[in-house]
Amino acid sequence: MQTILGANGQIGTELAHALHDSHDAELRLVSRHPRAVDPTDELVSADPLDPAAARRAVEGSDIAYLTLGLPPDARLWAAQFPVVMRNVIDACAASGTKLVFFDNTYMYPKTSAPQTESTPFEPVGSKAVTRARIATMLLDAIADGRVEGVICRAPEFYGPGRTQSFTNALVFDRIARGEDARIPISDRTRRTLIWTPDASRAMALVGNTPDAFGRTWHLPVDASRPTYREIVDECVDAWGREVDARVVPAWQFRLARLFSRPAREIGELLPRYAVDNIFRSDAFDAAFPDFPTTTVREGIRHLAAHTSERTTR
Repeated sequence: MQTILGANGQIGTELAHALHDSHDAELRLVSRHPRAVDPTDELVSADPLDPAAARRAVEGSDIAYLTLGLPPDARLWAAQFPVVMRNVIDACAASGTKLVFFDNTYMYPKTSAPQTESTPFEPVGSKAVTRARIATMLLDAIADGRVEGVICRAPEFYGPGRTQSFTNALVFDRIARGEDARIPISDRTRRTLIWTPDASRAMALVGNTPDAFGRTWHLPVDASRPTYREIVDECVDAWGREVDARVVPAWQFRLARLFSRPAREIGELLPRYAVDNIFRSDAFDAAFPDFPTTTVREGIRHLAAHTSERTTR
């Protein structure tokens, strides 16, 4: 039995597909209102903020995947994410369940220095501090021998479905609707993006590789790291039409923060768009050389084809 905590999100849903297809057909999907991905899924309604509910959710599981997401609200993150992590660690420790945590890069320095698994945490901003805190909680529990765990870390997402990111919201989603692309800060800096189905397949592979536990893995990415200018050019080819793109300078985001709470919540990420973002997955690539990684060009063509399918139905 393998359990996904936060099963209704984009990563959790794609993870369920990956586990069914390649690893284990016996899955338990856990969220407040879980929905089946496959007819054989066991559905469990549970709130991991409740220690007893978290323990019931993972009991009897060989592996638990923590893919839970919260709305981009700094106060909510600070109040709830550490509680969830503590409860899930305790639950896994009590039941002898392995823990796979899907993490992001908020806590890394917002510089152009290459990011590897040994990059030190230098959190700036409330959400970054919270992400550093919960990752450290799990690393400490692993080091202390309380739980057998592993961290799977990914950079900015893009992909099909309900994926939320600057690149999806401001570039791909707008182009799919026939609107102009909006590029944050600069169209000349290099971006590292991960295709969400790749992230989920890679996490399923790590979770089912016993020797992979006890450390952090950077999940596999396209090493070409295109600029937004190059991404827009690929969109022109994929959608087969001209695409207008406008760079949104930092001052406009800062102005929007005065009137918009969502704009305030994403503000701490803006410095990362002013410099190259070089997230490296060399360790994963060496350990799993046969893993097929989707290039940004391939991902964009999939998004364009998916848009065409929806508009012709």
